[in-house]
Amino acid sequence: MLYDLHELQRAFLSPLSRFTDSGSLLFSHPYSPLAYTPVSRHIAAAYELAHRLGKEYEKPEWQLDHTLIDGNEAAVRVRIAFQKPFCNLVHFERELPPARAADPRVLLVAPLSGHHATLLRDTVRALLPNHDIYVTDWVDARMVPQAHGPFHLNDYVYYVRDFLRWLGPDTHVISVCQPTVPVMAAVSLMAADNDPCQPRSMVMMGGPIDARESPTQVNRLATTKPYSWFEDTVIHRVPARYPGAGRKVYPGFLQHAGFVAMNPDRHMKSHYDFYRDLVRGDEDDAESHRRFYDEYNAVLDLPAEFYLDTIRVVFQEHQLPRKAWVVNGQTVDPAAITKPALFTIEGELDDISGLGQTRAALTLCSNIPEDRKQHYTAPNCGHYGIFSGRRWRQTICPKIAEFIRNA
Repeated sequence: MLYDLHELQRAFLSPLSRFTDSGSLLFSHPYSPLAYTPVSRHIAAAYELAHRLGKEYEKPEWQLDHTLIDGNEAAVRVRIAFQKPFCNLVHFERELPPARAADPRVLLVAPLSGHHATLLRDTVRALLPNHDIYVTDWVDARMVPQAHGPFHLNDYVYYVRDFLRWLGPDTHVISVCQPTVPVMAAVSLMAADNDPCQPRSMVMMGGPIDARESPTQVNRLATTKPYSWFEDTVIHRVPARYPGAGRKVYPGFLQHAGFVAMNPDRHMKSHYDFYRDLVRGDEDDAESHRRFYDEYNAVLDLPAEFYLDTIRVVFQEHQLPRKAWVVNGQTVDPAAITKPALFTIEGELDDISGLGQTRAALTLCSNIPEDRKQHYTAPNCGHYGIFSGRRWRQTICPKIAEFIRNA
């Protein structure tokens, strides 16, 4: 019922959003006489802010059509290399110079936690010059017909394993935030089976390997509410107008409300600063705001089974660090991993995955030789800063590139 009410609200706001968009142009376009009135900038700014607060945000494009290789611009083509019902494996095909040696092949596992995989655009951009990149591009659950069945956390583990097997030996896997847990599980099971397609290295960034360490607001919410609360409160059925009609999901609009509720003052200030930038004519800062919220406000629905499994397995029962997680009859034991090198990365100011949660992987993988383990805590760095922004580009990405080449 809540999802249907949300769709009704969207239908109501859609004409208003189009009106405010047109109004903003009317008071800002150089060919409009209204753009030269004394208060035109204030009116145009108010209209644009109202438009952006009320519009519906679609999945953003990757916008990565070129990169620099050895100082020269090289074309990049984004294509789907491997397709599964809930995920597309996207390959960033680079136009390489003929004599250039093959770069390390990297599987970048994006989070299935509300935002689209394009949230890792800056991650991919920095890695592209020296790596052959594949990214898990998760499908919005409301677009997956019920005929494809449910999608559990264990299915996520199998997807990662299938992608690694398809890519073959010597693949390096980088997981950002939520997927550190299923990636660890997938590699643990592959190691127990002595699978020849185990990754050559694992880079785990800001993930809840052991959510008991330095609990954050996210962790506390999952532990202060019973499992039944999540099942009864945040799970809804997809409305009839979508391909996945009737599927149970954790809707993207509820996740977005949760994201905003974590830092409401910060978002209010950001929108107010955007209005002031428009009034002042500071287009660079205004465009930076647009780019961020075009990505931040674009959310997808999560399969209910996956979301509820994650609440129980990762945040309430801590099954991975307790070695109590059983996938299809096999216990997930990271101690089985011996071949891949392991690099854990945390942000000092991370308020999503607290300090020590990702580093716990080093202890769990007790049979990886110590000289093949590495850890880095990025100083003065929050959650998003470890995979996006200046610190990522200038410090963290070079460390990962060096680690991968030495693995």
